[in-house]
Amino acid sequence: MHQAHGLLWTGFRGFDAGEVDLPFEPGGIVLFARNLDPDPEKGPARCRALIDGLQHRLGIDLPLAVALDQEGGPVSRLRPWTGPTPPLRRLWTRGGAEACSAWGRLWGEGLSLLGFNVDFAPVVDLWDGHPDAGIGDRAAGPDPAEAAAAAGAFLHGLESTGVRGCLKHFPGLGGTTLDSHVGLPALADADLVDRNASAFVPLAHPDRLVMVAHLRTPASGDFPASFHRGSVGENPWGVQGRFLPDDLEMGGCADWTWEERVRLSLEAGHQWLLVCQTPEGAAACAAAAETLPPELWEPPLAASRTLRRQLSRPVRPFDAHAWDEWLMRLRTAAEEA
Repeated sequence: MHQAHGLLWTGFRGFDAGEVDLPFEPGGIVLFARNLDPDPEKGPARCRALIDGLQHRLGIDLPLAVALDQEGGPVSRLRPWTGPTPPLRRLWTRGGAEACSAWGRLWGEGLSLLGFNVDFAPVVDLWDGHPDAGIGDRAAGPDPAEAAAAAGAFLHGLESTGVRGCLKHFPGLGGTTLDSHVGLPALADADLVDRNASAFVPLAHPDRLVMVAHLRTPASGDFPASFHRGSVGENPWGVQGRFLPDDLEMGGCADWTWEERVRLSLEAGHQWLLVCQTPEGAAACAAAAETLPPELWEPPLAASRTLRRQLSRPVRPFDAHAWDEWLMRLRTAAEEA
């Protein structure tokens, strides 16, 4: 196996470890609804068995990064088991920082029981109230200070449980209406880009995971910000972090070849390559990484391994009683939110 494959965080198919067929050894995996048995009785234990099996196969030397998107509200992979839960905007507007922190902690406790060590949350984008906005109530508010306060509180609660959070979608999708899953959104107003990015400034530091949007800005020119070093590793706002691009199979970067997507991502300053949707995409991303010169992939690989050493790995079997107790607390909190 090529060492550069360790830069990939990949999606996959299957509910059980034995049926997961990966032609390479990634540094991380990302679970989606397609990997979670919706049966609330057997699904959680089956999820934990899947993660344990893949940790045993792929995380022997270093813990495997195991992530999913669990924000609450409209982006909730655990919804078949938990039922509906409040989005970040409702938490912030009704309960302030205390509610955001409490829900971050709640999600972290549940994710830890399942074996996850990374949550792609919270959203730091600004809410703009536009009916066609792709982010909507996933964002806390229209003001950078309140967006940072809400996301920071959620992050504090989440990471108090040992689960890593991830700020997204830098430099901010506020003011866009095109969903980057479908195409490449653009912001022509540089002042708005600066305003969006300012919400990330109080939260970022060199060890913080930061997901970068496929978003065209005045500074990035014809490229998405995710492929532009002046918007990532050398961004003008001083935001530091362990950067990773949003899913490289999204429509927002589909106009670039896989060789270009991988090379431009690493040249921009990313430490990881996120490829989530199809086996064909994952294989193409891995093959493209193999063609790069070592000086391009060795530094981010070393940095990514440092992060993996910090990640937790389950040490106790799945605790069904603890899960049921957590689920009861979460549903009570959802009714009160």
